[in-house]
Amino acid sequence: MPPLEPPAKAPFSGSYAPQDVTFLLKLLELKPTPVREKERLIQSGAKHYSEMLSSESAPSSEYLELFYAALERNGQKLALDLHRLASLIERERDGDITLISLARGGTPIGILLKRELERRSVGTGRKVGHFSVSIIRDRGIDDHALTYLLEHGFHEKTWTFIDGWSAKGTIGRELGSSLEKFNALHGRSAKPELFVVSDLFGSAAFSASSQDYLIPSSLLGATVSGLISRSVLNEQIGAGDFHGCVQLEHLRASDLSQFFVDRVWELMKSLEPVQPFSKTASIPPARDFLHTLALERGLPFNHLKPGIGESTRALLRRVPDTLMLREPGNPEVAHLVHLAQEKGVTLETVPNLPCLALALIAQLETSEA
Repeated sequence: MPPLEPPAKAPFSGSYAPQDVTFLLKLLELKPTPVREKERLIQSGAKHYSEMLSSESAPSSEYLELFYAALERNGQKLALDLHRLASLIERERDGDITLISLARGGTPIGILLKRELERRSVGTGRKVGHFSVSIIRDRGIDDHALTYLLEHGFHEKTWTFIDGWSAKGTIGRELGSSLEKFNALHGRSAKPELFVVSDLFGSAAFSASSQDYLIPSSLLGATVSGLISRSVLNEQIGAGDFHGCVQLEHLRASDLSQFFVDRVWELMKSLEPVQPFSKTASIPPARDFLHTLALERGLPFNHLKPGIGESTRALLRRVPDTLMLREPGNPEVAHLVHLAQEKGVTLETVPNLPCLALALIAQLETSEA
């Protein structure tokens, strides 16, 4: 039997330890929409993507091998980058820190940053909190979640927004416009700054790296994100509710959420704090490449999903028809090749691609039954 829906403001921790994170989301029950039907509804404008969810299945044993290989290959690099990001946060924030990770991709990153910042805070009196909230393209961040934080004593000057990676900067811009409205409405001064592990095109305020590498958690969905779905904003969300999600209990036996953060944490504990990363200036050519490609292919700009993380999401959750790869034999994109072959997505080798991978969303006939 599925869990009973809690009250609108009953925080929970999913399959993570309660001390690691508090989700400010409303648990829902929602019938899945088939992926192709969801894509058709999005492209026709009949529904916003946040109104629907597609079903999530347990990863195959072959796909899990790719996850474990990525963790073995890149776990140390991720641990080092998390140290860099923690140092950036310490540099930019005085006193207490409230980490606000953007569900879902930011959640495991926020957990690891919380543990590291707490370790560095021993004896200083600094408090570190961690909450995971929803932000939705074209709909904004969950104002009720932010208000909840204020009501519970987490001042906006301590707020530090966390995500896994940034590519075109859509979510960063959404955060900026949302907080501008929130600050004006509530007389607050929250900073619209996004801290990410990897920032491909210089769109985030702070990052630990600009390299397009495989952050292991990006391979999986709910099974590395506390067993929760992507966030939902539909008719089930009342005027005073948090944005919603579905708790995916059918994936409990495949859950690697706690395993992942514990494994990376073991690697982090063996490292000393490192200096923050300094951004390079290779951004305009990369953005020009994307705009040119969109024009050449006759695609809306938001149908281009650049970088390993965004390409993975597109292959798992959307209907792409093409996957461009700079180096098809690179182990960083092995899981993308696997998914593309599994789903019949065309593979193209593009040596001058400004990132390792780029997925193109298919243009569907919106009248399709």
